[in-house]
Amino acid sequence: MIPRMEPLPLPLEGITVVTVEQAVAAPFATRQLADLGARVVKVERVDGGDFARGYDTAARGLASHFVWCNRGKESIALDLKDPRGLDVVRRLIADADVFVQNLAQGAAARLGLDAAALCAVHPRLIAVDISGYGASGPYVRRKAYDMLVQCEAGLVSVTGTPEQPVKAGIPAADIAAAMYAFSGVLAALVRRGTTGRGGPVEISMLEALAEWMGHPLHHAMHDGTPPARTGLAHAVIAPYNAYPTADGGRVLLSVQNDREWQRLAAQVLGQPELGTDPAYATNAARVARRERTDALVAKALGALGTDRAMARLEAADIACARLRDLRDVAEHPQLAARERWREVGTPVGPLRALLPPITLPGGNDARMGDVPALGEHTEALLRAVGMTDDEITALRRDGVAA
Repeated sequence: MIPRMEPLPLPLEGITVVTVEQAVAAPFATRQLADLGARVVKVERVDGGDFARGYDTAARGLASHFVWCNRGKESIALDLKDPRGLDVVRRLIADADVFVQNLAQGAAARLGLDAAALCAVHPRLIAVDISGYGASGPYVRRKAYDMLVQCEAGLVSVTGTPEQPVKAGIPAADIAAAMYAFSGVLAALVRRGTTGRGGPVEISMLEALAEWMGHPLHHAMHDGTPPARTGLAHAVIAPYNAYPTADGGRVLLSVQNDREWQRLAAQVLGQPELGTDPAYATNAARVARRERTDALVAKALGALGTDRAMARLEAADIACARLRDLRDVAEHPQLAARERWREVGTPVGPLRALLPPITLPGGNDARMGDVPALGEHTEALLRAVGMTDDEITALRRDGVAA
């Protein structure tokens, strides 16, 4: 018999993270750490906390950004401009493995919370500075909100239609920086395990998103011309586009090679002769006649309902997808079949949330902890760093803690 094994612990259990963070980039990074078992202490302003708390009220009165990025954290509200509030943060950092901050450029250094300063005092600490444009260069002082960085990194230039560039529908620059910060922390923890030393980790939103621009950037640098904006169509492959169906839906399909085109022509378009017609037989020919190629596909799919169109494409082994809106995604059959939805606690009750996409078979599920109220853990954390009742009362009375 195969012995029954106990589930492996989450990989970051026993790791403590202190973070002075706001908006998306740092909070999304530290949420990944919390999901994998780390204890994350979130330091917020006393006057409203992380300003993402006020972005909207879409999540039953809470801000959707905040709910998304901040589960599983402990919230302590402090005024870091007061030496007593800053002292509390320093005490928390002294017992931490990781410190993360994404304050405005220069603010952390003025407080003595920049990575270089902290790592000089705490050699085992991993200290992460997330900024818009990095710690040097002519853009060092510029504000760097997500859409601004999308423009500077060229993402907007390749997104949209020939007539109109558009931003990505998600905060791509924030997410890129967050995921590099997350992976940077993991790499630094591995290095610390072999050397005993932590060290600074620097992440720039511009550099993160510029890396994600890889294909169009290399296309432009080496070919001399950027890929055209083509809406939902692929710039260099045809047919690779979305087409309306008879019941008002839309189906996107992708033909990756000429064999697939032959199957599409025979089994979906009902015109097998197009598979070998020199005007369409190669991708180069189809791209040169993109409008005519798209018209042929649109005519065939436009006569079918969405379910029937998908079935016919799948039977022909053609890559395809439905264009779903967000309500459809929330009820996606694949996510449901794989049991990817959970509920997390919040100040307004349980809310649905997706399991994080890192799955570790044989281990415990991700720790999807509660979304904290502002200052929910202030008192417990103040006591944990040695504050007396009188000191805590004084901090609250003077507005240094909330």
